[in-house]
Amino acid sequence: MRNLNVAMIGFGNAARAFAGILAEKHEVIKKTMGCDVNVVAITTGSRGSLVCQEGIDLKEACRQIEEEGSFNKGSSQYSKLTSMEVIDTVDYDVMLELTPLQIFTGQPAIDHLKCAMKRGKHAITANKGPIAWAYDELKELAKKQGVCFYYETTVMDGTPIFNLVEDTLKFCKVTEVSGILNTTTNFVLEELAKGIPYDEVMEEGRRRGFVEADPSMDMEGWDAAAKTTALLNVLMGANITPKDIDRKGIEDITEENIKEAANRGCCIKLFCRGVIEDGKVVGTVKPIEVPMDELIAHIDGTSSAVSITTDLMGKLTIVEHNPELLQTGYGVFSDLIRVIANSK
Repeated sequence: MRNLNVAMIGFGNAARAFAGILAEKHEVIKKTMGCDVNVVAITTGSRGSLVCQEGIDLKEACRQIEEEGSFNKGSSQYSKLTSMEVIDTVDYDVMLELTPLQIFTGQPAIDHLKCAMKRGKHAITANKGPIAWAYDELKELAKKQGVCFYYETTVMDGTPIFNLVEDTLKFCKVTEVSGILNTTTNFVLEELAKGIPYDEVMEEGRRRGFVEADPSMDMEGWDAAAKTTALLNVLMGANITPKDIDRKGIEDITEENIKEAANRGCCIKLFCRGVIEDGKVVGTVKPIEVPMDELIAHIDGTSSAVSITTDLMGKLTIVEHNPELLQTGYGVFSDLIRVIANSK
C-alpha cells in the first residue's frame, strides 16, 4: 500500500469542505487506488496548527474549529510552527495552499508553493493569487523539480476547466476565453434588476456567505480580473498579471442603467474576456449589456460560466449552477486524486 502524506496550509471553509470529502472517501481511495492518504499537518493564521506524522483525525479537527473556534492547545498534536516552518520542515508529499487571497501580490501563497516545490513536494493551490501573479515561474519550477502542480479550484470552484483543456482538448489552441466569473456581482446585478435596494441585496449576500464585509474587490472587478488573468495565463500563455487587465467593475452601475438596459431587451453582466490582438493576449473585465436571447443572460444567482474557443473544437461553454462549499472542496480533492494518479 502506497502512503501519501498531505500538509494543509489554511483551514477555512473550503479547506474543511475538502477535509470532509477526504475523510469520507479515504477507504475508497485505498481500495481503488492503492493509496493511503493522511493529512499530517494543518496550519491556520490565528487558530493554531496541528502536526502528527501518524495522521490527523480530520473530523475532529473540523469539529474543534467549528465548535471551539481554534485547535485544542492541550492536544499532543498542537503545534506552534508557522505555515512556512511547516512547509519547510514537516515530512509530507503534497502541500495544499488554501490560505486567503491577497489579490494585489499573490503572497504569501507564492512563497509557500515555491518552498514546497523546491523540497520536491507536489503542490495544489485553491488560491488564485499565485496563478494570477506568478504562474509561469511556478510552472517552470514544478517542471524542473519533477513535481505535480495543480490549481483547478482557482477560477470556478470544482468545475473542470483546466483539466478539460489539458486532458481532453489536446493539441487544441485556445484563441478566446470569456464568461461570467464573479458570482457576487452576478447576484447583485440580478437582485437590483428585481428592484431590491442595494443595502438589502448586500445584506442578503453576507447572510448567505458569499459577500465579504468589504465587497470592493468584487464590486470593482478585481476578483474577476484575477480569475481572468489565471485563465489567460494557463490556457493562452498570456504571462500577465491582474494589473494588465482592462478592468471596470459595477460600482457605478445604477438602477436606472439596469432599467434602461431592460427596456432594450437586455440585462447587464460583468463580462470577462481574453482574445489575441496583434499576436498578444489582451484581457478585459467590464459591465456590458447582454441581449436576453443569449446564453450568458441566463447565468443567474451565484452561477458562473466560461466559454473556451479553440481552433479545432470551436466554442465550448461550461456552466456551474449555484455552487456551494462542497464544490470548492471537491476541486481540491480532484487535484489530489490527479497527484495520486500522476505521481510515483
